[in-house]
Amino acid sequence: MKIELAIIGGTGVYDSKMLTELEQLEVTTRYGTAHLTKGTYKDTNVVFLARHGAGHSVPPHKINYRANIAALVKLGVPRVIATAAVGTLNENMPPGSMVLLEQFLDFTKARQASFFDGGESGVIHTDFTYPYCRHLNKILSQAAAKAGLELLEGGVYVCTEGPRFETAAEISMYKQLGGDLVGMTNVPEVVLAREAGLCYSTVALATNYAAGIAKYELSHQEVLDVMASNVEKVRLLLMAAIELLAAERECNCKELGSTILL
Repeated sequence: MKIELAIIGGTGVYDSKMLTELEQLEVTTRYGTAHLTKGTYKDTNVVFLARHGAGHSVPPHKINYRANIAALVKLGVPRVIATAAVGTLNENMPPGSMVLLEQFLDFTKARQASFFDGGESGVIHTDFTYPYCRHLNKILSQAAAKAGLELLEGGVYVCTEGPRFETAAEISMYKQLGGDLVGMTNVPEVVLAREAGLCYSTVALATNYAAGIAKYELSHQEVLDVMASNVEKVRLLLMAAIELLAAERECNCKELGSTILL
C-alpha cells in the first residue's frame, strides 16, 4: 500500500505514538542511510522520521538532510509535514504558538544544500517563489480549525547554522529583514523537498523569545520544556490533517521538482 505522508519530527517531537502497526525501516541512498518508522493511522500509511536521530544525537548542522529526503523519494512518499522548534522575534507569535511557515531567510553557511551539484546530478535552478506547498498549508489550516486549535499563518523562518544560539545583534538584524521565527533546521530540508518535487509544509512551534528580546539567557532545556507541553497539540493537528488528505495532490510541487539521483 502506498505511503501517503511523511512526518519529520524536530526537537521535542521524537515518537510516532499516534501510529499503529509499526515497522522500522532503514533506507539506503547514494547520500547515506535514513532510519524511519512506518505505521498506519486510520488506514493511511505514514512514515515518521526523527530529524535529530535517536535521543536527539545529531546537531542541526550535521543532519544528513539529503539522505532523509532521498529516502522519502525512494519510498514514494508524495507529502511531508515537518515540525520545528523555533525562537520567536514576533510578539504576535508568542511562545506556545503553532505557526505555519510561508517564507524563509537562509543564513546557513556550510551545508550540502542541493541535490544538483553539477556533474552527473546536473545543474538545475528550482523556483522558490512559494517554498512551502500552499495546498498542504491549506489542509493544515483546515485541520487546525477541525481540531479546535490555533494555528497562526504567514510565518517567515530565519534559518541559522547553529548549533549555537544567535546573538542579540543578529536577532535585531533578522527582525529588521522581516523574520518572525528563528531556527536551525528548515534549510536545506525545505529546499531539497522542493527540488525532489515533494509537497512540504512546516508547523513551527515557538518555544521562547529570541536573544535580546528575551530578558534572560536562553537554554536548550527551556526549548524541551515548552515543546513537551505542546506535543499533544501537534499530534491532534497531524491526525486531523491525515484525515483531510486527498488521493491526488492539488498543487504544482511535483512539476516544480526534478528527478534526483538515489
